[in-house]
Amino acid sequence: MKVKFITLGCKTNLYESDAIAEMFKKAGHTIADKNETADVYVINTCTVTGTGAQKSRQHIRKAVKENKDAVIVVTGCYAQTESEKVKNIEGVDIVVGNNRKSEIVELSEKAVKGKKLCITDNILKEKSFEELTVTNGQSRVRANIKIQDGCNNFCTYCIIPYARGPVRSRSLDNIVKEAKLLAENGFFEVVLTGIHIGSYGRDFGNSITLIDVLEELEKVDGLKRIRLGSIEPVHITAEFTERAKKLKKLCPQFHLSLQSGCDETLKRMNRHYTTSEFRDAVKLLRENIKDTSITTDIMVGFAGETDEEFEKSFEFAKEIGFMQMHVFKYSVREGTVAAGYKNQIDEAVKDIRSHRMLALSKEMKEEFYSRYIGSEFEVVVEDTSENGIFNATSANYMNVRLKSDKDLSGKCVLVKAKEIKDEHLVCDFIKEC
Repeated sequence: MKVKFITLGCKTNLYESDAIAEMFKKAGHTIADKNETADVYVINTCTVTGTGAQKSRQHIRKAVKENKDAVIVVTGCYAQTESEKVKNIEGVDIVVGNNRKSEIVELSEKAVKGKKLCITDNILKEKSFEELTVTNGQSRVRANIKIQDGCNNFCTYCIIPYARGPVRSRSLDNIVKEAKLLAENGFFEVVLTGIHIGSYGRDFGNSITLIDVLEELEKVDGLKRIRLGSIEPVHITAEFTERAKKLKKLCPQFHLSLQSGCDETLKRMNRHYTTSEFRDAVKLLRENIKDTSITTDIMVGFAGETDEEFEKSFEFAKEIGFMQMHVFKYSVREGTVAAGYKNQIDEAVKDIRSHRMLALSKEMKEEFYSRYIGSEFEVVVEDTSENGIFNATSANYMNVRLKSDKDLSGKCVLVKAKEIKDEHLVCDFIKEC
């Protein structure tokens, strides 16, 4: 069979799609390119926002239209939370929940077109981590490693705990084993991903935590970089930074999820920290780990966010001086506590606030990049575009462009920064590392 993947949403979904693709290949099937028609379509859906759910439905219908005789498999977060709605979409054959993805190959092989099958369990009762493995990664230089699943926080705006269930951590042995396989296959940077990776080990009674994972991966031969996915400020403790600063492979980029720089808003969101605690976490990182960059997610227009609260959030973001912000507008997600909140914010107001935050983000990014003009540092080259212009990434996640007559794709090189252009740091190539 020829199998086509359509993946929406986060890095965790990307990882899981890659793992399922490897299972199909091991079973003797082939993976279709994006422009090819396939016998099986696997749509790995997102539901973190209403827009994510809408896009998921659109891609399901598009796959059905592309080949009406194909087996259509829908999995992921939208499939988990809205399984009956998904099953009733014309053309869908199989609906698989977020804890049964390892069964997709077998189900697809046995599928009978037109005979619907829906296997979704109550994810809130799930206690086991579903083991999936990726050995080929998503690019030539960087691969994701999923280390945990689920979230116990139940923020008032978020549907994800209902889509992913409680925290379940992957065994340390299996994480290290996968990292070794990836290194042997030529990947020298790994990104630790999951739904709430800072909670790693909570289900083990905290006998092992995220910093223990980092220390073990530090020992893996062939890995040059270990990058963390999103974590929350409460996980940045004095002990964490004291141990983390000794790691040579840990990338000094920390994506600390803020959501709002206003304590009143954070309380309504049911976030488990204050702006003071966030500030302390940033200070710990900057004082202990050289070249640290702080990136974040920030939401505007959450229910009840007054002009005064937005200004507090804006000024706090400015005070922290993020290297990069992912700014997004709050959208009501049915099934969450915040969906029932009064004082929902008008879309026009959200637009104004979003534009202001985005302008601030651009300003802070340029200020951060400007500190490196004239400096030499290593980057990993991602790919090449026209005229020998390469895109690369520094350890602290700056976007770099450099020009060379050599094919530098997938290599680690030393560069010297000379100017900022189009939100990139333009650098001169010095030598391969």
